[in-house]
Amino acid sequence: MPLSAAAIIPAAGYGTRMNLDYPKQYHLLAGVPILMHTVRAFVRNRHISSIIVVVPAEMQERTSELLEEYGLADPAVTVVAGGARRQDSVFAGLSLLAESVDIVLVHDGARPLVADALISRCYEGAAAHGAVIAAIPVKDTLKECVPDRTIARTVDRENLWQAQTPQAVRTCLLRRAYEYAGGRNVTDEASLLELAGIPVVVVEGSETNIKITRPEDLVVAEKIMQTERQSRIGHGFDAHCLVADRKLVLGGVTIPYDRGLAGHSDADVLTHALCDAVLGALGQGDIGRHFPDSDCRYRGIRSITLLEHVTGLMEENGFSLANADITLICQAPKIALFVEQMRSILARACRTEPARINIKATTTEKMGYEGRMEGISCHAVVLLESSQGGISIP
Repeated sequence: MPLSAAAIIPAAGYGTRMNLDYPKQYHLLAGVPILMHTVRAFVRNRHISSIIVVVPAEMQERTSELLEEYGLADPAVTVVAGGARRQDSVFAGLSLLAESVDIVLVHDGARPLVADALISRCYEGAAAHGAVIAAIPVKDTLKECVPDRTIARTVDRENLWQAQTPQAVRTCLLRRAYEYAGGRNVTDEASLLELAGIPVVVVEGSETNIKITRPEDLVVAEKIMQTERQSRIGHGFDAHCLVADRKLVLGGVTIPYDRGLAGHSDADVLTHALCDAVLGALGQGDIGRHFPDSDCRYRGIRSITLLEHVTGLMEENGFSLANADITLICQAPKIALFVEQMRSILARACRTEPARINIKATTTEKMGYEGRMEGISCHAVVLLESSQGGISIP
């Protein structure tokens, strides 16, 4: 059986070197708060079943609002108040973990470019060795200086590594290390483990897994994101007949109307078009290939459930939804009152924020099957974007 894993994201500091009047983890990077990039990377990793985000007490409510806004609100994501020191914040998160969690990964909230592969390497390393940290070899020549900055000696860098996060450890070992350390100050989890005599193994980190500390780090981070971004465009189309004795479901919302759409599932034509657009961008065929109407498992299924599955495929391929533009074609009914609810439901299924989804409707001036109110059709166009660590870029 695979070991269960949780992530603790300490983000309770203020980052004074950024010269901001608010905590740096809420500063925008490519239009999205730094902390939201970080959380999203762990939400997408297949090994992580729960996430605890540790923030300043006064930012708890705002953080929860941001998680909702960026499509990251989930029962598996918990926001908790942190402490004065990093180790206090991590302990606050550790205290909330169930005893059944085998491995905990601790990752700085201000390291938003963490790659999915690195998260998995750390998980696998902890499973094999008990405790690991991500780190990169020191490349520059190091000088040790006396207080007046005169060089005292050149430090041999052969076996020196620069620590990063994630730092992953068997949960029982981290709890033991906290008990052993008492109130002693440490800079990271590996230091706690060292104090307790618990071996820690280094796994290869990444040069792009930078920590946002100074304003110039934002420039570097945005350059990395731009360099590693890929884009895919997809188009989807679907149409269904209007029939009696069926509910009309569009975009996950049941619309009051005297007829509904015929189909093997709930026949949500709008959601089907969006599914096909995403699958098209991925080069993964269409919904008929993935959810054939010959399969009784999909009889009457909510199309939003199908979209959630398609979203999983999208994320497995390293992509996120940059935006979707959806056009519903029908003479009736009017959908204006339901558009915002549709956007919210679709955004949650796509693990993004509603602002990235546009829905509009048009008639055919009573021409064709839509104009004769015999059926409804829908077009959807999507832009998917990817980058190292699954970073979502507006």
